[in-house]
Amino acid sequence: MIEVEVHSSLRAFLREQGKLSWPHHLTMARLVARALRLGRPALIQTGSTDIQYRLSYLVPALIWSGPVILVAPASIQRWLLQVEIPRLQQWIGTDKAIYRGDSFPDEQFRGLLITSPESWLVDRLSGKAWFPPGIPTLIDGADDLEEWTRDQLQASIQPGDWDELMLAYPQQADWIRDVRVRLTKAIFQHPPNPYECCLLEGKEQEILQQLLATLGAQQPLNVCRKLDANDVLPPQPKATVDPYCYFPKSWKHFWQCWQSSSQMMWAAIARSQGYFSLYCRPVEVATALKPIWSMQPVVLIGSALDLDKSASVYRQQLGLGDLTCLKFSPNRHTEQIQLYLPDGLPMPNTSRFQDVLIEQVRYLLALSTNIPSPVVILVSDLHLKVQLGTLLAAELGSRVQVEKSNLDDNGILITGWEFWRCHQHQFRAPQLLIIATLPIPSLENPLVAGQVAYYKQKRLDWFRLYLLPVALRELQRAIAPVRESQGIVALLDNRVNHRSYGSQVLSVLSPFARINYLDRSWFRFDGRY
Repeated sequence: MIEVEVHSSLRAFLREQGKLSWPHHLTMARLVARALRLGRPALIQTGSTDIQYRLSYLVPALIWSGPVILVAPASIQRWLLQVEIPRLQQWIGTDKAIYRGDSFPDEQFRGLLITSPESWLVDRLSGKAWFPPGIPTLIDGADDLEEWTRDQLQASIQPGDWDELMLAYPQQADWIRDVRVRLTKAIFQHPPNPYECCLLEGKEQEILQQLLATLGAQQPLNVCRKLDANDVLPPQPKATVDPYCYFPKSWKHFWQCWQSSSQMMWAAIARSQGYFSLYCRPVEVATALKPIWSMQPVVLIGSALDLDKSASVYRQQLGLGDLTCLKFSPNRHTEQIQLYLPDGLPMPNTSRFQDVLIEQVRYLLALSTNIPSPVVILVSDLHLKVQLGTLLAAELGSRVQVEKSNLDDNGILITGWEFWRCHQHQFRAPQLLIIATLPIPSLENPLVAGQVAYYKQKRLDWFRLYLLPVALRELQRAIAPVRESQGIVALLDNRVNHRSYGSQVLSVLSPFARINYLDRSWFRFDGRY
């Protein structure tokens, strides 16, 4: 069986390479090989962002006699093509063809096709037939699969798209311009917020509905008179062609997206420029994804998909049925963190929290002056992030940077969670990571509020099914670099000690050695870094 061949080959390769930090290679490789042989779906949580785990799916993919599709982001593709695949091919002695592209080469192809999440999702969601059905497919980076899908299903209207609409309907250009003015006034009446966006409410949606329905009811070349801003055309004879065939591509896509069920619409606002952009995307992707899972056997691979081994919440969010699930935990001997979790701090929603937080941050920075690696401070609140950056920069100078990637080894990075998730691989692994508050999405963010409203409408537990899973996944990914250095995570959110979900937070942080007080000796450089 392929499992035996994969196990033997990978074990010999690992012995030849010497000590590797990830201990689960053989178990994962056997599961991937079994999934290829039986054509059964599987879901693997590696518990690590270490790039080495990719050996465990590459070896089965290269040894398997049939074609395999690998879906991975561009950064992972480059690493695989330049480093991992060449040395594995040489070791295994395989001449399996490796092809990188946005479609299947031909029906006779029996090699490994590497493609992007965008190409694969466009094909599967739109029926492009770029990839044949039934080909075993490995999806690496499945932590981001939900967001990748939202991006593909999202439609937008940018400021320049209004000009295209007026060019398509030249006789109605003045009326379209007036409608845009009305919509601008309605959107800009929403109070400003740090997220620079707002949900489109009834008034704004009514203006858009009138615009699109009116233009869609006519053919531009046959319009005989100009419309006033409040005009609505009487019912037109049923057209023999697509009523929206004259719409520019972006407008047609936006209209089609809007007509789908469970859509969220919002505007991104640039107040200083007086512009706005419109967006429409589904509040859930399970409905769109569910039909595609039966098209081929899939192995989903991510670092932290769900708190549970069965990944029940993750599977529900992505429309996945029953599949083999495997979850690895970080190595207690090589990836255990020191967790500073003081009790007695004010709760984040109290007036005293900010002052106590700043005091704790100052004390931690004073103790860690000899650390030969960056200190990272994660702050969710946008105002607090800026304020803390300004305050610490005044005290510590250019060592302090707010969401900048050009950081010295002894620098202090103040960042939000998204920036850290996207750029953490550019920095040396921190020995000290300070977390101001848990990354629970804020209801002050209109997009989060829109998602929560959907869960409430469906009478679903919006905290357990949405806010908490997002926070736990974000937290697990954020601390992964600290595990490399077995460093200190200072979590200053006292809700972990006093809320029912605190035990789930601690489970995500495990393995850890908890410390309730500070000691300068923990921050001494011991030669490991």
